[in-house]
Amino acid sequence: MTQLDAASPRLGRRRDHSRDPEILNAALEVLAEEGYDGMTVDMVAARAKAGKATLYRRWPSKGELVIDAVVCMKRGDIDLGNLPDTGTLRGDLVAMIKPRTIEESERKLQVMAGLMSAVARSPELAEAINRAIIEPRAEVNRILLRRAIDRGEIAADIDIETLSMITPSMAAYRTLVLKRPVDREFLITMIDNVVLPAVGLRR
Repeated sequence: MTQLDAASPRLGRRRDHSRDPEILNAALEVLAEEGYDGMTVDMVAARAKAGKATLYRRWPSKGELVIDAVVCMKRGDIDLGNLPDTGTLRGDLVAMIKPRTIEESERKLQVMAGLMSAVARSPELAEAINRAIIEPRAEVNRILLRRAIDRGEIAADIDIETLSMITPSMAAYRTLVLKRPVDREFLITMIDNVVLPAVGLRR
């Protein structure tokens, strides 16, 4: 069994997870800095100021720790029931660009960059990355596009699935390949020069 293999449920373990959020956050920090191959459970224990035995009891392998940490990233994401509603698609998309949101997205992409060497070896890890990093932003875009359709702003036959992935995909490419920040200027350029023309709206 490799480090990335998910273990079967471990029965009988004492379920005291009070320090889990702190440890998982430390794992994400180390992962973003060192990458998957350079990261060790000992590094995470030192960063979290936790006993190594505590981590190894909870996560017998680095792969299990990383998957839990990535899944944890999804918590605290944008409230899909409380998205901006400005009356226009552009207004809604621009209203989603907030300093905290940009910072969180940048961190997620840094973590994703650290995981690229391991993704090909673990379908479970690839799925965790998709759920935690790509899918939340795509779902926001789907909702905003459907709203624009409902109010008659854009055509009902647009390809929502493809369009919803444009910004997340380009943000990932910009971070992972170009090594450049995903800032407000970049996101507005994507909205005005790519997304709006794609749905038939003028800038």
